[in-house]
Amino acid sequence: MALADEEPMTSQLTSTSTSQFTSRSADPADSRRTRLKRPGLVALASLTVVAAVAGAAPGAGAAPAATPGKPQLKLIAASNSVTLDRWEESGGVYLQLGTYLSVDNAPLEFQAKRKSYNDPIVVRQILRDGKKTKTKTKTLPAGLVNDFSGLSGFLEISIKNGAGEEVLKHEGTFCPNNASGRIRPDAPATSHYPQSCSTNPWTLGSVWGVEKGWASNTSQFDYEEGVDLPAGEYTAQVGVAKKYRDLFGMPDDRPTIKVTVRQRTEEGGGAEGLSAAKSSAHHGGHAAHSGHSGQGDHHYGPRGADAPVPPALPQALVDRGTANHLGDGPGHTDGSRIAPALKPAAKRPSGKAGAPANVPKPDLRSLPAWGIAITDGEDGDVPGKDYLAFSANVWNAGPAPLVVDGFRKPGADLMDAYQYFYDADGKQVGYAPTGTMEWDPRIGHEHWHFTDFASYRLLSEDQTKEVRSGKEAFCLANTDAIDYTVKNANWHPENTDLSTACGSQDAISVREVLDVGSGDTYTQYRPGQSFDITDLPNGTYYIQVIANPENRLQETDHKNNIALRKVVLGGAPGARTVQVPPHGLIDAP
Repeated sequence: MALADEEPMTSQLTSTSTSQFTSRSADPADSRRTRLKRPGLVALASLTVVAAVAGAAPGAGAAPAATPGKPQLKLIAASNSVTLDRWEESGGVYLQLGTYLSVDNAPLEFQAKRKSYNDPIVVRQILRDGKKTKTKTKTLPAGLVNDFSGLSGFLEISIKNGAGEEVLKHEGTFCPNNASGRIRPDAPATSHYPQSCSTNPWTLGSVWGVEKGWASNTSQFDYEEGVDLPAGEYTAQVGVAKKYRDLFGMPDDRPTIKVTVRQRTEEGGGAEGLSAAKSSAHHGGHAAHSGHSGQGDHHYGPRGADAPVPPALPQALVDRGTANHLGDGPGHTDGSRIAPALKPAAKRPSGKAGAPANVPKPDLRSLPAWGIAITDGEDGDVPGKDYLAFSANVWNAGPAPLVVDGFRKPGADLMDAYQYFYDADGKQVGYAPTGTMEWDPRIGHEHWHFTDFASYRLLSEDQTKEVRSGKEAFCLANTDAIDYTVKNANWHPENTDLSTACGSQDAISVREVLDVGSGDTYTQYRPGQSFDITDLPNGTYYIQVIANPENRLQETDHKNNIALRKVVLGGAPGARTVQVPPHGLIDAP
């Protein structure tokens, strides 16, 4: 539907820093390789929300009269008491207090977008009344968001001990796409909004929303800092900041929750004698935060990492390993949920290759590198050498998905790869040969890689000399939502993890898809995936990320396939350093 009649919101708001909720580090006894993992949002337990929100009681905290097209928002609690675990190894407590933002009368919907990395993020509320063919938009005041993880400074949390003394005061970012559920039986059966808020620093556009008659969990946190609460009894009061209450016309509801913090240890014994089942994997003791919520043991990160990332480690040092993710199961919000495996065509295409000239095609674009760090020869690299590790992402701006099928001849080591094309109705209208797929037997890979998808190079300051990364083949998966505001963006991509995209060694065929609006992040500390800088002099260089380097894939635009990120190397052999200047407004080293 067309957007029309933009009405500016007049509230004058100041910028508030975002504080997300808690972290814990891997056991220091773990090997370095084990600890180099990717952080993710904590899985939220499925809580049944049973609260009447459409008609609040009169008086203080009462909901205002319903206005067509305007969502009615209310902060509610699923329970008046919760039990939280404090882990002996980290001392961290997860503030999973079970509060929800309920939405009624109309859906709550936002579009957050930046024109470029030199421009700030602009957030617009989309107002739909369900009767008109057009919608209205209202631009939120500047300073409400710092990134695409949600509305910063939204939640206010105060925790007092048994003596009534405030021991913790906390602010939280609210992601409307967080774990949510229906609050009444006549609400829409499913939510069409995305299932997480992007934390990729290069995100360009996001859609956030809560369906009418639904409630979204306000507990959103990561592993970068812990909340230190000793075992004991507390009272938590949770509210919404005044600037947001004024903005959305919310009552000042502040649910009070009794909080019991109990001491736990990974081995199963705690200060209070509480038992906890030890996970089958060492890191699962930390991952058991999901397990003791009834969800089963989980691992961390969109590429199957096993343990939380210690705060000092950058995004580049991340494992893309197994298929066990934090996001396994319903209601999780870290973007790594297990989806049904993608099925390739029943047989390889036949007949003359080609596609109509006007058929929709994908548009592959590179993002600048980030998570940049120096490593020193591990996971198969040569000991004693210096390596430059980094993260890179190629995404699809549409308007069509990139669909590549691989077909294996009996006994062959390679698959023949074909790109497929579809008309506006989703009917296949053509195909083209596009290289090969190869089996990667290395630990942490062990799946089929599509060749010639991207290439990485380290360029000299004048960009005349280069060092090439050995990474030339990829398994495609929709790991990151880069811009869900582009035409035909798929807010619910299927292959969000390696297990649904890359196939097993005995596979006869494989389908790999990069959907519209999503990108595929690869981290570069795996063997052959980082730059050997041992013999490079100190100075300025550029990490170059190239999408579709040989132009074997057909796309709408080949002129936006290259991204550069400036780095400055220093130090001495064995103790090299790297400085990463900001890229526009993005300071993501």
